[in-house]
Amino acid sequence: MPRDLLTDFELMILLAILRVGDDAYGVRIAREIERTGGRRAVLGAVYAALDRLERNGFVSSSIGDPTPTRGGRAKRFFQVTPAGVDAVKSTQSALVSLWTGIPELEGAAP
Repeated sequence: MPRDLLTDFELMILLAILRVGDDAYGVRIAREIERTGGRRAVLGAVYAALDRLERNGFVSSSIGDPTPTRGGRAKRFFQVTPAGVDAVKSTQSALVSLWTGIPELEGAAP
């Protein structure tokens, strides 16, 4: 049974997939994390997390058509599953709850 809450990196990956949409493959996901999240995303770490997220049922993947620009190799595209969306929402709720009521963080932008 998958766990309810995500690590910060898993959360960033799922959010990046949702932002990128139908063209969400490893390199695009890593670039979106770097561009929007301001965090360096090593491709090996992205793929390791994607494999873990797929095993936990938070993402699914499909193989695209081979392309000549990739030497005939196909891209693996990722989609967030309904369970993945639920995990994002649960993690967001937990983080907001932890954030709330801390005087040192009052008025701080998330």
